[in-house]
This record gives sequence, C-alpha cells and structure tokens, in this order.
Amino acid sequence: MLEITKDNFELVAKTFKGLENVLVTELTNLGAIDVKVLNRAVSFRGDKAFMYKANLCLRTALKILKPIHSFKTRNEIDLYKGIAQIDWNEYLNVDDTLSINTMVSSPFFNNSQFVALKAKDAIVDQFRNKFGKRPSIDTAQPTILLDIHLTNEECVVSIDSSGESLHKRGYRINSTLAPLNEVLAAGMILLSGWNGSSNFIDPMCGSGTLPIEAALIAYNIPPGIFRKEFGFEKWKDFDPDIFEAVYNDDSGSRDFQHEIMGSDISAGVIRIASENAKNAFLANKINFQVKPFESLIPPAAGGVIMINPPYGERIKKTNIEVFYQSIGNQMKRNCAGFDVWILSGNKEAMDYIGLHPSKKVTLFNGAIECKFQKFTIYQGSKKTNKLTKDVKS
Repeated sequence: MLEITKDNFELVAKTFKGLENVLVTELTNLGAIDVKVLNRAVSFRGDKAFMYKANLCLRTALKILKPIHSFKTRNEIDLYKGIAQIDWNEYLNVDDTLSINTMVSSPFFNNSQFVALKAKDAIVDQFRNKFGKRPSIDTAQPTILLDIHLTNEECVVSIDSSGESLHKRGYRINSTLAPLNEVLAAGMILLSGWNGSSNFIDPMCGSGTLPIEAALIAYNIPPGIFRKEFGFEKWKDFDPDIFEAVYNDDSGSRDFQHEIMGSDISAGVIRIASENAKNAFLANKINFQVKPFESLIPPAAGGVIMINPPYGERIKKTNIEVFYQSIGNQMKRNCAGFDVWILSGNKEAMDYIGLHPSKKVTLFNGAIECKFQKFTIYQGSKKTNKLTKDVKS
C-alpha cells in the first residue's frame, strides 16, 4: 500500500451506479489510500505512478480524474473568476488544445454548455492577456480534457487523466447489436465473486465481452494494456520512464487451470467474438462454440455461468416469456453445481425463470435499469442438499 507523502494527491475514479463498492475493492487491492465512496465514483489518493497504474489496471473505472481546484459560485461572474484563479500555463501551452466536459446539478446554473463556454472564456482570456495567443478547442483529440463538476454552489475543476473512457479497452474491433459495456461486464464478474478459481461460461456471449473480461481477470492481465493512448501522456509533467515501468510490470501475472467458454446460436456472432479475443491475445484462452443454450453441457466441475439474454425490446411478450422459461428449464436440467447469474432489464420476464434468486443487484445497462440476479443450482433439491450437509457435519 502507498504511504501518505507530499507526492500523493487526490484522484477520483468514475464508475457506473452499483459498481462503487467493487471499485473500492479494486483500488484497495491495488494499493490506494484514503479510499471513499461517492455517487457513481470513488475518491482516493496516490502519486503519479499510481495514477498511471490506476488507468492501466482498474477494470470497473470509466475515468480517472485529478481535481486541481474548487470554489463556490452562484453566477457567471464568480464562475469566470473561479476558473481564472488557476494558473493554466501550468497545464497548457498556447499551441495546445483543450476540451471541456461539464456536469451541472445546480439551482444557479441550468445549462452545462453555458458553464463550459464561460470556463473556456476564462482560460483563453488568461492566455491572450499573458502571451497574445490562446489555445484552441479540439473536442476530438485535445491536449487536455477538463472536467467541471458543478453541484449546488460547489464547482470542482479536474483534469481527465484517462482521455477516452476506460471502457474502450482497445481489443473490441467488431461488435454485435447493443454490445455489453466492458466496464459493466468486468463489474458483473467481480460482483459475482468469480476470480479465476473455477470455470466461467457465457452461453449467449454475443461479441464475447464477458468471456474476454473473465480471461483478463483469470490471468490478471491489465485491461488497459491494449489501449493506444491515455490522456496523461499529453500532460506537461508526463514521465515516460515511470509509465514504462508501470506498463511493463508483469509481477501480477498468473496461470489459470480451468475453462472459459463462450457460445452463441449465431456463427457470425462467434466469428466476431473470436476476432475480439484474438485482438486481446486470448484466442487460445477462450473456448468459443456455435451452440444454442438448450444444447449447453457445462463442465462437471462447476463454476459460474453468466448470461445477458435479450430483454424483449424486439421480441413479442409471449415469445420472451417462453424464452426465459426455457432458460430456467435448461438451468435446472444441466447446470447443477453452478452459480448462474443473469442480467436483464425485463423484470416480468425474469419471473418466468421459475427459480428463486439468492441475490439481486440493481445495475444499469446504458439507460436501462436491470436486475443482476444469482441462482444457485443444486444437485437434487435444495432441501436434500441441506440434509446431506447436516448429516455430514
């Protein structure tokens, strides 16, 4: 774990609602200090090397922000003055570019674009007054990406060290319709408690996101290892030697003795999943098969089965009910010894599984509120299993 020193500074990792505690565990295991849960985010402290490491290694973080200034504001004048208090030449040169993201939840400001515009004015005016030139705006590939979070009258200005969202791992070149977000997929796996100590199966794998994220976890491969660039690589204080040491540290790598399987009814979908796994250098680590869920015969050793079935947006109500009923029947017939986790945004259809979940978690797949439910499938009845355990004990 890091020690508290003058080189440590505050950082904020953004995530999806419902994954905050998973991210806390990740950060703690990585060695962060002063870790605190926020709303859809986690704050912590670390030095420059740890900021690089967090971007490279965290599986459930969307962004790593470095707050640089905070102030109170109730009007555009105070907003302009607060932004102008920052010495922007510490972060930007006149020939650099910037982009500004804003998140506004305040009775004093009702337009995030207006906040971004006033912030931009304060920054470029400072450069124009000092140097007679000003940085330009570039929303595609900026030198510095700023994040302004305005809640009530509290304004926090941060630099985005990640650049593009960290869910963009770099391995998924092709995708199916509505692919699962990589950060959400990793969060689901970590929420399930699966850590590579048993088999992992996704019988409706689509573009392969869940099996690929499971393989990255199983072999402890940093999820950011395939990215072409992080935002901090353009910063004025970027240290390539420190980043190279962090990037090339393979001390956490490990072997995996079980099986990771992904299957789907569509051969085209499996081709896409296999290509994505190949891009992640995991082609030989995941067993992809063209197979309907009804034909699935999982390994006898047990493990975790994770399913993200259709929610029914393009399927008739009666058909989706029959479909979910068939999932439950297959689970009862062939999945004994497994924990089955299902993510679905169709609460009514989930009732047709016909089994009582032992755990429920609320997650969001995009804008869709979903239930992530655990079903433990026993050999025989649950009552029989309990009696057997009681006799043995």
